[in-house]
Amino acid sequence: MIGRRSFVALLSGAALSGCQTTIGSGGLSLASPILGGGGSRPLTDLEIGNGLKEALRIGTQRVVGQVGAVDGYNADPLIHIPLPEDLRKVHNVLDKVGLASMTADLELKLNRSAERAAPEAKEVFWNAITEMSLDDVRGIWQGPDDAATQYFRGKMTLPLTDRFTPIVLDAMGEVGAIRSYDRMMSKYESIPFVPDVKADLTRYTVKKGLSGLFTYVAKEEAAIRKDPAKRTTELLQRVFGALTS
Repeated sequence: MIGRRSFVALLSGAALSGCQTTIGSGGLSLASPILGGGGSRPLTDLEIGNGLKEALRIGTQRVVGQVGAVDGYNADPLIHIPLPEDLRKVHNVLDKVGLASMTADLELKLNRSAERAAPEAKEVFWNAITEMSLDDVRGIWQGPDDAATQYFRGKMTLPLTDRFTPIVLDAMGEVGAIRSYDRMMSKYESIPFVPDVKADLTRYTVKKGLSGLFTYVAKEEAAIRKDPAKRTTELLQRVFGALTS
């Protein structure tokens, strides 16, 4: 039986004998082996690093596939993208005159834009996973159930924003979000003190889209750590079984 602190201590100590293994690009070096979940041969640091990276690749691929599907954002109350706060007043006024369908149409198209952009996240996630060092692995292993998600937020928010922004902008044009906005505001233009948020719609949708993506990455990470059924390969069973046995 081995807990997280014991795992970290074993990774840190190179005094015990065992197989010396490295991961070239990932920067992993010698760490003492620990027993696998079944009490069989010891786990090497190569297996531990590869196991964590495999788990994160599987998890992020599931999430990207889920949120990038039709209605991945729109039909999910947890990550659905609502109208920006500045447009709630517009919605309330149009609703009173029977034109709420205009704001509903815009809201749908913001979600469709995020769904189109989501598949782009896979490559960015996988690059970040490949570049993880031994210190990164240690920090994630010691940390809470969303430790990898926190790591991704720190490493990937800027590159994901750069990748998402032009796609969301194009998607908003393709699905007609900007036309919907213009049509809606033309019905509302006679009412004073309404900010023009068109320029911010893309930035808003990207921010909300990434937030939804990370929400499910955190859930998937916690599930892989806790649920044996999520460990779909022998390596995952050995690596994560060692921490929970």
